[in-house]
Amino acid sequence: MKIEGNRDFLPVNIAVLTVSDTRSEADDRSGNTLVERLEAAGHRLAARAIVRDQADLIVDQLRAWIDDPEIDVVISTGGTGVTGRDVTPEAVLQVAEKEVPGFGELFRWISFQKIKTSTIQSRALGAVARGTYIFALPGSPGACKDAWDEILVHQLDSRTKPCNFVELMPRLKEV
Repeated sequence: MKIEGNRDFLPVNIAVLTVSDTRSEADDRSGNTLVERLEAAGHRLAARAIVRDQADLIVDQLRAWIDDPEIDVVISTGGTGVTGRDVTPEAVLQVAEKEVPGFGELFRWISFQKIKTSTIQSRALGAVARGTYIFALPGSPGACKDAWDEILVHQLDSRTKPCNFVELMPRLKEV
């Protein structure tokens, strides 16, 4: 990725959602990883929550945040596997207007470099809902680091060339 020198950095407001039946903020390593990284990159933590692995609870939280004009991006961690309790992708798709399939594809390619074929168990995905980006990541700190360090830090940086998600934000609600 190339950072263009004549562009200004534009911080975005990011909400972090941890999907877990067992985590609290005190032991939410994945959520903490995301918060540390987004703040170190110069972005603002707009909100943070932990919800149980229940689609209706996830949908309710996502809807509240995508309706909040102060939130540009939602990053969730957890619930993207293939077990019965893993329902985050289904919840995201209930609110999504458009999928961003390249996000999940690129995440799994990056993950393959580290965990080989185990990456096929991840249903990480990206979407847009009413002008808000949503990225659903696996619940491990390593997966959150990979997604942030290899994809999101660049795509959420307004200086990244040739293109980035930030420059598209004003146009996400076009009809």
